[in-house]
Amino acid sequence: MTTANSGGEAAADREIVVSRTIGAPRELVFEAFTRVRHLSRWWGPEGFTTTTRSFDFRVGGVWDFVMHGPDGTDYQEWITYTEIVPSRRIALLHGESRDDPHTFESVLTFEPADEETRLVMRTVFPTRELRDEAAEKYHAVEGGEQTLRNLAVYVAELTGNGAASKGADD
Repeated sequence: MTTANSGGEAAADREIVVSRTIGAPRELVFEAFTRVRHLSRWWGPEGFTTTTRSFDFRVGGVWDFVMHGPDGTDYQEWITYTEIVPSRRIALLHGESRDDPHTFESVLTFEPADEETRLVMRTVFPTRELRDEAAEKYHAVEGGEQTLRNLAVYVAELTGNGAASKGADD
């Protein structure tokens, strides 16, 4: 995990950046974000499962889902896609519901790295306090790292490649 101050200085104290190099072509890594059959297999931190209510992967489309925590807590989630550049970039708004005042923005970039993909997930919160709460109360940094690790393991299964991917600190 990396917390970065790149981009506008105004957002630097409101963002969390998590990245990982995944041992698969970016088209496949991108596809893992575009289909429910993939997302349901890897989305979320360790011990979480995901139930999708609806999924429409297009600009303006929505993914309405529930993340089930290992302690039995359900977390209502709502993602609206704001930009999609196939195999390169996904921008989205993420909150608990359509009208959540604490909705945050995430941008995922898929960068080719030889035969691998460098995935960078940059999340910007409306306020520094909401970023700090996400990091401290909801363990957003660790959860983001675990989610990308789950993705890497899943994609390795798809490709038949048992090689481990590399996180930002690996």
